[in-house]
Amino acid sequence: MQRRAAGERRPIHRRLIVSTAWTASIAVSATLVAPPPAWAEPKPTRKELTAQQKKLADEAEKLSEQYNGLRVRLQQAQRAAKVAEGNAARQKKALDDARARIVKLAADSYKNGPVDPAVAFASADDPQSVLDKSATLNYFARQDSARVAQLLQTMQAAERARKSAGTRAQEVRELTDEAKKKRKELQTKLKKVQAKLGAMPGGRTNAGPAPNVDPGGASAKALGALRAALSQRGVPYSWGGGNASGPSYGTAQGANIKGFDCSGLTLYAYAQVGISLPHYTGAQYNAGTRVSQSQLKPGDLVFFYSDLHHMGMYVGNGNMVHAPQTGDVVKIAPIAGRPFAGGVRVA
Repeated sequence: MQRRAAGERRPIHRRLIVSTAWTASIAVSATLVAPPPAWAEPKPTRKELTAQQKKLADEAEKLSEQYNGLRVRLQQAQRAAKVAEGNAARQKKALDDARARIVKLAADSYKNGPVDPAVAFASADDPQSVLDKSATLNYFARQDSARVAQLLQTMQAAERARKSAGTRAQEVRELTDEAKKKRKELQTKLKKVQAKLGAMPGGRTNAGPAPNVDPGGASAKALGALRAALSQRGVPYSWGGGNASGPSYGTAQGANIKGFDCSGLTLYAYAQVGISLPHYTGAQYNAGTRVSQSQLKPGDLVFFYSDLHHMGMYVGNGNMVHAPQTGDVVKIAPIAGRPFAGGVRVA
């Protein structure tokens, strides 16, 4: 076999073979490490979507009542801030008035000029009046000085209370805004699930004639509130919906609808008989006398879950009228099936 001279190049066909083998090797490696083809996620079944909707709706109701509670706290904080601000303004005015009196006394004393008390006493037609006037001036000077010091302390305390109340109101306002934001995000998720299910809440549905209610010893006001709640059957559930004059506007599926949430319905019902309730389950739970489940009468408020995030109004025979959840309407339903937390008799 002939040996290749130094510097002589390898034949080009051998270089092509090596290059082709190398390229093939890279191609094989790339094929081995390439990611597997993406598989489409299986679509959830209707049963799975329904379970997801129920879970989201329950979370939405919890968040809705938390939001309602924060709104009540915000109103209280704003009222406290307003009262504190008014008190601070009154104390400042009283302090300014007392200071003005001292300034006037000093000005009068300066205008009259310094007079030797002994000379004034000796030269006066009525020496006693000189003594009386001097004693009076000294008395008022001491009194005003003490009053200014006291008012200054009071004003400072009032100003601290004003700032504290303002800070509290701002903190609650921020919490309320955050809860509102979370509620909006949750609502978006729920709307997507409802769209897949074809659940599109619309206007009021025909609920049929109101049932006959056995008074069961309930008061006239309680029965009047119950009739008012029953008259709203078929009205859609709406987050934050309901006030003393009726269903308020809420948003569902991108369209404005009139509706109630659970505490909004009971607020409305009792407002019709002249009883004012706050728009929050936690506050309504403390709005009357506690009663056990066996003591319930028509018109009593009934509460569920340890955090009281759902409520209704007792109708009788183990049933209640309530605004259930997003996608549903005000209707009569059994109390059974939810963990009973307590009853409250408002009237």
